[in-house]
Amino acid sequence: MNLKSQILLWNHANVRIMDIRLKTLEAGERWQAYRLPSSAFLFTVRGSGRVEMEGRLHRIRGYHLFHGGKGLELEVWAEEELHLYLILYRATLALPCPPDVALLAEKDNPFYYRYEFAPRYPISLHDKLEALDKEWQETTGLGKVQAKAIFYQFVHELLWQLRQQEIEPAKPDIAELAIRYIHERFHEPLTLDSIAEALECSGGHLSRMFKNRTHTSPIHYLGQVRADRTKNMLLRTDATLQEIAEAVGFPDAHSLSRSFKKYFGLSPARYRMKGGKSSADRDLPSGMQGIAVLQKTARLYNDTENHYQIGVGRESFMQNRSKIAAMTLVMCLSFLMNACSGTANTNPQASAKPSESAIVAKPSVSPSASPTQEAKSATRTVSTPKGDVVIPAEPQRVAADQYMGHLLKLGIVPIGVRTFMLGEGWLEKAGIDKEVLAGIEDMGGFPMNLEKLVELEPDLILGSVEGNIEQYEKVGTTVFLPYWTGKSTADPLQKFRSISDIFGKREEAEAWIAEYEQRVAEARSKIAGIVKEGETVSVLQIGDKAVYVLAAVGGNYGSSTIYQMLQLPPTEIAKNMMEGFESISAESLPEYMGDHIFVYYGEPEATKRMLESELWKGLPAVKNDRVYLFGNEFHDEFVMEDPYSLDLQLDTIVNLLLAKKK
Repeated sequence: MNLKSQILLWNHANVRIMDIRLKTLEAGERWQAYRLPSSAFLFTVRGSGRVEMEGRLHRIRGYHLFHGGKGLELEVWAEEELHLYLILYRATLALPCPPDVALLAEKDNPFYYRYEFAPRYPISLHDKLEALDKEWQETTGLGKVQAKAIFYQFVHELLWQLRQQEIEPAKPDIAELAIRYIHERFHEPLTLDSIAEALECSGGHLSRMFKNRTHTSPIHYLGQVRADRTKNMLLRTDATLQEIAEAVGFPDAHSLSRSFKKYFGLSPARYRMKGGKSSADRDLPSGMQGIAVLQKTARLYNDTENHYQIGVGRESFMQNRSKIAAMTLVMCLSFLMNACSGTANTNPQASAKPSESAIVAKPSVSPSASPTQEAKSATRTVSTPKGDVVIPAEPQRVAADQYMGHLLKLGIVPIGVRTFMLGEGWLEKAGIDKEVLAGIEDMGGFPMNLEKLVELEPDLILGSVEGNIEQYEKVGTTVFLPYWTGKSTADPLQKFRSISDIFGKREEAEAWIAEYEQRVAEARSKIAGIVKEGETVSVLQIGDKAVYVLAAVGGNYGSSTIYQMLQLPPTEIAKNMMEGFESISAESLPEYMGDHIFVYYGEPEATKRMLESELWKGLPAVKNDRVYLFGNEFHDEFVMEDPYSLDLQLDTIVNLLLAKKK
């Protein structure tokens, strides 16, 4: 991207300053590797030293300016006392905007580009940064407004000097950054979306760049890194399987063993016993191998579509030509059988698309069909965000990568679901027969294991991630119902209605909703007066790299129960969030927090550090003992929003409030 395009996109950017830091390093002091939590400017103003950015070392003396994007690693050494500014900011495209600008921004992210230079006119930049820092330190909202105005002046001066010196920003090597990130974090719950989010690009863009560079997908590469680490520990240490599992990112030895066996064809114990000679005496036939050593635990923010905790799965289900040929044969036979039985998949003539949260069902039975034929061939047409789809009137074999709780509440037992669904926090409390759950196949991560899908022969596949729908459609009739749209999720009750409409079970859904709303009304009467008139409520989750504040509308992690169901009053900033959540720096907490704070206990160490910090202890809600901790690290009723989870969420939040009342 040339500088002209950069200037164009800056003109259409909505910028938010995350933090401004003035830092002094003593001679010989080293600022250890720091991964940028957002786009950033680094401006050295005095002294000398070295700056390493994206693996490139730069010697500096006096004035020098650097720019880099989120996820980029920064390291600074001071050879003599070094003074520098670090300005963290987040820039998004202001909507609406011209289509050509939107296309340009979608194609590339100018705020992620890397560049560095010694400015010819540094004093002008320095003066603006001094003024910017001064206004940023003001605690008033007016000071923050002035700081943003000065930031734009700084950017204008910067772009002018870049043009004068004919410096073109360099596009970062996304693949190289992703490889480094995977090697550093393979033991964490990484997914395509969480890696892409850390590098501030889309999952699709990351996949394309990664495959161009390595001829494989990021997730497959991640699996290989984890597999190699597992093998190394099996052969070179006496660590138990549980210890190895925790080291490579699995919750337990069973999960590790299952994935290892699928990947290498034999169990970890046998691999260790045979000293790594795994080519013979396999527990699985070679045609069933190829699944990477991936964890089943949730991601950093949540378990659904494109937010930081998608359960990891394979991106590619064919590893060699013989498997491709076998799969093609099976699929062709499947399609031929479908054609012979008169089963339709999608309607290619459909053009109208409803809203993404709506599903409309229309019955369709041939008027000349006999009762027996009608039972076998009756179909309905459902309108989805991807167009109309003709489905069986009463699907008998449903596979789903989301919504297991919704299906079970409607009396539908899926034949296969994504791994994460089988470990949801509400299962033990829901009273569902264990034999029922035992009959549900584990289909891996996103996308579901396509080989297993073919074997299970579903008559309907329910998908929640748009990027996976085309693959599912190759196996069978697929309905797309997005869990998330951008960073927002639909109202939980409307989502339940949409799922019930797919299966013609709106009456059952409305019966449960009526009962639930009665319980909600009773709950509101119990907690009346705990949050007093004029007081506000905030909901947040503390992650390893940022704090996530939930919006009044469109969030999850219990925010819909707190705000929509119990009608606890959100702050003005939560009301005005454009999406379901915002990620902020810890320093911004006071600006976002209300009189009562609900904290989802996500990442344990990060949460502990925050709760012990002086910044946290200084918040009014903390001083007044109006903080409510809930959740247990992504395996509880707050991760999903199915009817079982909503019931449990309601009880948990009400009990937290009543405990404070006492």
